[in-house]
Amino acid sequence: MKDDSIAQIDAAIRDVHDFPKPGIVFKDITPVLGDGKLFRLTTDAFAHTLQGEQPDKVIGIDARGFIFGAALADRIGSGFVPVRKKGKLPWETTGVAYSLEYGEAHVEIHKDAILPGEKVILVDDLLATGGTAGAAIQLVKELGGEILCVSFLIELAFLEGRKNLDSDVRIESLLTY
Repeated sequence: MKDDSIAQIDAAIRDVHDFPKPGIVFKDITPVLGDGKLFRLTTDAFAHTLQGEQPDKVIGIDARGFIFGAALADRIGSGFVPVRKKGKLPWETTGVAYSLEYGEAHVEIHKDAILPGEKVILVDDLLATGGTAGAAIQLVKELGGEILCVSFLIELAFLEGRKNLDSDVRIESLLTY
């Protein structure tokens, strides 16, 4: 991926101070989504993280991962699978709970979404503490999927989320702050 493309994406992401609470600087990606050229560049950059491998499925993590994941799946001709918050999927699911800074969360996937041996890429907008991505990785592995990589638009390196992901999984971040 060209550095100037990544720079264009980076320039469009705006900082929103004190959202969702005082002291937080939120990285707002909606300007990237709202600009067709930037959205295409971002999808191209996610495709580039595959390093020529062809996944059977693209996993999008709730909720902004759905946007990038579905676009990537369409681009590369793979299926798309959502990992959602508990109680949001209509079929038989398997799920996992994980810790948040102040509490617990739970994500689920359909039991038949990934077949043993299928190759997948997980896509999300943000790697912060790694809890949600770590839970999604666990679900894919429980179903027998092979993870080619986990790709994020943004990584907040100071939160050290990589430490909470499996060391055998390749992690790609388009932008690191």
